[in-house]
Amino acid sequence: MENKIKWGVLGYAGIARKHVLPALSETSNGEAYAIASRSQDKLKDAKDKFGFKKTYLTYDELLDDKDVQAVYIPLPNALHKEWVIKAARKGKHILCEKPLALSEEDVIEMKDVASECGVKLMEAFMYRFTPRTKKVLELIENDVIGKIGQINSNYSFYLENYNDIRMSAELGGGSLHDVGCYPVNFISMVTNDYPESIVAQAIKKDGVDVALSASLRYKSGILANVNCSFLGDSVELTEITGSKGTLVIRDTFYDSDLPLLLYRGEEETVFSIPACNRYKEELEAFDSCIINDAAVPLPLDESIRNNKLIREILEKVE
Repeated sequence: MENKIKWGVLGYAGIARKHVLPALSETSNGEAYAIASRSQDKLKDAKDKFGFKKTYLTYDELLDDKDVQAVYIPLPNALHKEWVIKAARKGKHILCEKPLALSEEDVIEMKDVASECGVKLMEAFMYRFTPRTKKVLELIENDVIGKIGQINSNYSFYLENYNDIRMSAELGGGSLHDVGCYPVNFISMVTNDYPESIVAQAIKKDGVDVALSASLRYKSGILANVNCSFLGDSVELTEITGSKGTLVIRDTFYDSDLPLLLYRGEEETVFSIPACNRYKEELEAFDSCIINDAAVPLPLDESIRNNKLIREILEKVE
């Protein structure tokens, strides 16, 4: 394909190195073109492994490269707003890691700048592009489980190194920002609403939540629960209970081939789900939006709502 989007990457973070860049090399409509890092060793490693044509020691130099069409931002959460706005003002389309910002006001400002500059901006929730997520939405839309009454969603892992940036309050750390944002995003996707009541508790260390649980009540009658932590592995299990049955989603945010399970009374129905590369699907979808000048699949109004919810959950922690 000749019309490939030339990508620039701000930083050689673990998620870029381990997941996004390998996926980018598999896409049909994008290519790794430029990368910026303060480390010459990291730049050499990135060029050797992923074939970058340009390397830069500063993010600003990369943004000044007129051949870069889109940028991927895997920086610490607290830096997202600054570099999204700088990239937008340089005319670059932007895929930015989640959470897009640390408040809804910041996301609104980022949205306004992107609109003013005529660039596309999307929050990087890669699980939204998997066959697993699409099948869940299909089953809900087809009324397979009936009227939803409750949603429980979990995402946790064991953080061994407490010197990790995830433990930095200044950089927007904490389990809710890091992994809890996925259950928040999932619940908001399903409800397409904002809760009327929020109750939350957390275990904190060094000023950030290392474990958090939140209960969300919606006007529609749905009660949703978010659980996240750095204290132990979870199976990323989500359960949606409705008037006709319960849907169990294992590996909710991954791209494994674990089947979806539907329980109606004593009857169990198994839905086979093909595995995929969720990062590749996300990147190809974003590239396609640029090439065809189409709206991004995850609208910024959703990001505004979810970032507001994350902030309010943290404010409600007892």
